Amino acid sequence: MNGPLPFQRLHNFRDLGGCPADGGCTVRTGRLFRSDSLAKLEGADWERFLTLDIGTVIDLRYSWEIDAKGRVPEHPSFTYHHLSVEHRPYDQPSLGPSVATGPYLAERYLEVAHDGVTELSRAIEVIATAGGRPTVFHCTSGKDRTGLLAALVLTLLGVDESRIVEDFARTGLASERLLADWRAEHPGRGPVWPGYGRAPEDVMRRFLAALTERYGSVRGYIDERLDIDDAVIAALRKNLLEPAAGEGQGGGEERRQG
Repeated sequence: MNGPLPFQRLHNFRDLGGCPADGGCTVRTGRLFRSDSLAKLEGADWERFLTLDIGTVIDLRYSWEIDAKGRVPEHPSFTYHHLSVEHRPYDQPSLGPSVATGPYLAERYLEVAHDGVTELSRAIEVIATAGGRPTVFHCTSGKDRTGLLAALVLTLLGVDESRIVEDFARTGLASERLLADWRAEHPGRGPVWPGYGRAPEDVMRRFLAALTERYGSVRGYIDERLDIDDAVIAALRKNLLEPAAGEGQGGGEERRQG
């Protein structure tokens, strides 16, 4: 699994490529990225971003976040999709110190998984049909909404749950810089909640376990609630999977994953 890419103002931009998937396949590198807010791009960071040949940007934030903080700069080299997957805002920095990070965030993720089915389904379709050029999706910190979508996409690619949890927890490498961004926007203040900006593995484990309990598996949730066409899933796998040696293009046969 690849580490964060070197940007000055982006702290959680990384490649989802390199994960082993089912059938001996591997998630392609340089094809799917996740990030914190691309509204921060400027100067040398912007020039570096353009060298990645991104063809599609998916912004998972609320409209009011975009109004307040801006969006990725417009450019003819990529298409921009705004798909706000979260429908019930909550103020993480103001939560009390007694709120347990794992159970609380897992419950919020479940809300997104049930409220945002239209947007999540559309985001997966956009990723699947991006063709041969890279896609990046992001929210504000690149942790919660972005982490949820990453988990669903990796599930459809046949990535093992342990790897999905590992990918989520890698945001912890960026936590201090993400907190520094928040403090810079709120001079003289600090978040009350100790869990703010953190990404413990327990959060994603609880979320995936809750989906499995309700739907039999994470893939069961995707099939029942997102109702994504088999053709879209096949396109996603063809676009994002590197076949095992000796196999043809297409990432192996489409399988149902837990």
